[in-house]
Amino acid sequence: MNQEPYQPTRIAIVGTGHVGATFAYALLQSGLAGEIVLIDRSHTRAEGEAMDLNHAVPLATSTRIWAGTYADIAGAAVTVVTAGTSQKPGETRLDLVSRNYEIFKNIIPEIVKYNPGGIILIATNPVDVLAYATWKISGLPHQRVIGSGTILDTARFRSMLSQHAGVDSRSVHAYIIGEHGDSEVPVWSLANIAGMDLQEYCRANCKNYEPDIFEKIFLSTRNAAYEIIQRKGATYYAIGNGLLRIVEAILRGQDTVLCVSTLITDYYGINDVYLSLPTIIGHNGIKQAMHLTLNEKEQRGIQQSAEVLHATLRQIGLG
Repeated sequence: MNQEPYQPTRIAIVGTGHVGATFAYALLQSGLAGEIVLIDRSHTRAEGEAMDLNHAVPLATSTRIWAGTYADIAGAAVTVVTAGTSQKPGETRLDLVSRNYEIFKNIIPEIVKYNPGGIILIATNPVDVLAYATWKISGLPHQRVIGSGTILDTARFRSMLSQHAGVDSRSVHAYIIGEHGDSEVPVWSLANIAGMDLQEYCRANCKNYEPDIFEKIFLSTRNAAYEIIQRKGATYYAIGNGLLRIVEAILRGQDTVLCVSTLITDYYGINDVYLSLPTIIGHNGIKQAMHLTLNEKEQRGIQQSAEVLHATLRQIGLG
């Protein structure tokens, strides 16, 4: 009886700047992938990253890593796109849209040409706009085009709330939804620790529970990228781990709820736009976006966030 030859799990990474290289390193350490192919406009840069990562293999997990071409994306379970120009000090994520959209017009057709059956995960900013653009350019089912969305904002939010509450950040249940950017929305009405409303928890444990302290926490969350970029020029560790978490949910078919950017339909009047909601992610990509019950302020916030994104899509001819 003939058996199919073993095919190691391949992950392709397009773009080997700070985010792409950091994700590649996290992926190597995780042991999730048998093969990691790095693709970059500068093949020399990709070769350097592959060499450095290969030197870590004897101290990590057995993984084949090389600098390749788009043809090497064939058979990849997930292609993670981090390519594009980066956010400069004082620049919003949406300021990047025209430059990166032009780059994607060249990248996405090449990915689909060689790997029409894979999942595409977008990390390049503005991620919601570019995930939508990828869906349109690729012609793939929307379930197989995912934006990293507010997985990072949600992690930052939980981290800052945990510092205030004095508990492990993994015990804080709170989400940032909407745009990965300035119009993002904190879902205070559903945020909790051990099932206790945040204000109730803080009141019971002698913590400051005044509304202004929570507003400061949200503003620190929303502005974190600007603060980090001002200090070190770029952010990459947390988003690298966020991408790893999404890829893990896909490869292991975990049906995990993560706050990622996906196509939204019939949600408080919002349609035909990519933005973030808590979403079930499994082996085939997006399984279901969760339609949260929001209060009136949160409803207005996410509607405004959707309009910001629709306006940007219209600017590049996709609205």
